[in-house]
Amino acid sequence: MKGHIIFLGAALVFIGIFVKLSPQGKGSYNDKYMSLLGSPHSPDLRKEIAQRHSDLMFFHQILLGPQRTGPEDEPLRILGAEPPLHGALTCQDLSDLSGIDYIGSGFTKLVLRGTLLNGKDIAIKTVHDDGNDVKNCVKVYGDRAGCHRLATYKLQKEIALMQILRHPGVTQLHGQCYMNSEPADLRVTAMLDLGSPLEMIQLLQAPWEERFKVCLELVQLLHYLANSPLGSVVLLDFQPRQFIMVEGSLKLTDLDDATNEERSCRQDADCTLAFPARSFAVTCSTGGTCIGANEKRNLYNAYRFFFTYLLPHASPPALRPLLQDIMNATGDLRFGIHETLKAFEDVQSYYKSGMNQSWTQDLKEYSVQKGFRINETTNDFRCWPSYNHQGCLLSMHSSTEAAEFCSSHPRCWNFMIGQQKTWTGRYLVSFTSSGAQLIPDENSLVYVKQSSNNGSHDVQNIQKG
Repeated sequence: MKGHIIFLGAALVFIGIFVKLSPQGKGSYNDKYMSLLGSPHSPDLRKEIAQRHSDLMFFHQILLGPQRTGPEDEPLRILGAEPPLHGALTCQDLSDLSGIDYIGSGFTKLVLRGTLLNGKDIAIKTVHDDGNDVKNCVKVYGDRAGCHRLATYKLQKEIALMQILRHPGVTQLHGQCYMNSEPADLRVTAMLDLGSPLEMIQLLQAPWEERFKVCLELVQLLHYLANSPLGSVVLLDFQPRQFIMVEGSLKLTDLDDATNEERSCRQDADCTLAFPARSFAVTCSTGGTCIGANEKRNLYNAYRFFFTYLLPHASPPALRPLLQDIMNATGDLRFGIHETLKAFEDVQSYYKSGMNQSWTQDLKEYSVQKGFRINETTNDFRCWPSYNHQGCLLSMHSSTEAAEFCSSHPRCWNFMIGQQKTWTGRYLVSFTSSGAQLIPDENSLVYVKQSSNNGSHDVQNIQKG
């Protein structure tokens, strides 16, 4: 808690200074890019800054387009000088934020949350002056301002990539704010989607359909990255912590370690992809680059960090052969990202179709109560994994499948089908015990199990409130 207070206090001071000095977000950032390289004391630090600046210029040329580049003797200005996108948040929006709170911090960046005037919550990302990135640099070079500038390039690169890599699986950039209080100083803030950290333990407790959705969205993102406007982009620091969940969807939020450079080589041995458990041979091209290394690295990391944990666990029996094929093919890198995406789409289609299951349960064993729903607060029937951890709420293809499930569990006596559906279009069905109470609801149906001995008694025990 003490650490959170320190971070929050520092952030509030930062935003206060920021807004005071650049209320409209229109302060330019060094009209000539060479002015960026003038203050650091160490020649080695100047060299690092120059290299990062050169890398950033590549992204800016893509962002600005050839029609907006200057003549050769007039270098492009740094990101933030170009006109903002229509409707994008600016420094004024940053100054109006309320409810600012600490979310987390990493090696380079500090992340806060705040509320806009319209009530929307957003994430705020800045350089973390007390992070290890800046601290380690200061230990080496003894130049805090220069080290802050070096770290700032990472955030600027991330902002540029978020504008170039437009995909539903990449966190949306809502705006940016630049402030330079003096020629040697620059403060950058990015305003982004607010999400929640990707918690693998929580995902393991979620229904299989939701875990499959995370894996499918990851594969769709990696397919895009393999064919992006920048070429094949690899995530060098591929970890679950680089992702967040925004309104139930997976988003890549940390892009500063992404690159479109393929590994250079002279021979095939230079291209070996080494992971903790195994390694893979990759071919060196005649042009001196490792063919497909970026795509392969992303895919294997998806296998070892996501597929291994999320795909097989508690999966539908009818899908297990298909899922095992995916696990084997990606674990051995026999599939590329195109084949992997096709395999995932096949699983999705088969799952949505009902998996050609032949349900043996007869619905005649159930009476139907039309125009009612179950009062789930009175339900003591539990199942796992469930969409509702306090009850039993499952994804079902049809009422017949639901009846099959209920009949196979002695404590299940009723199930309700309403208008709720999952992302695949399957019904969300609530299963309850015999003491459940019914509430009028014209959009729902309740199926009540009939006992062979006293079926009418079981129905009468359900109170219609």
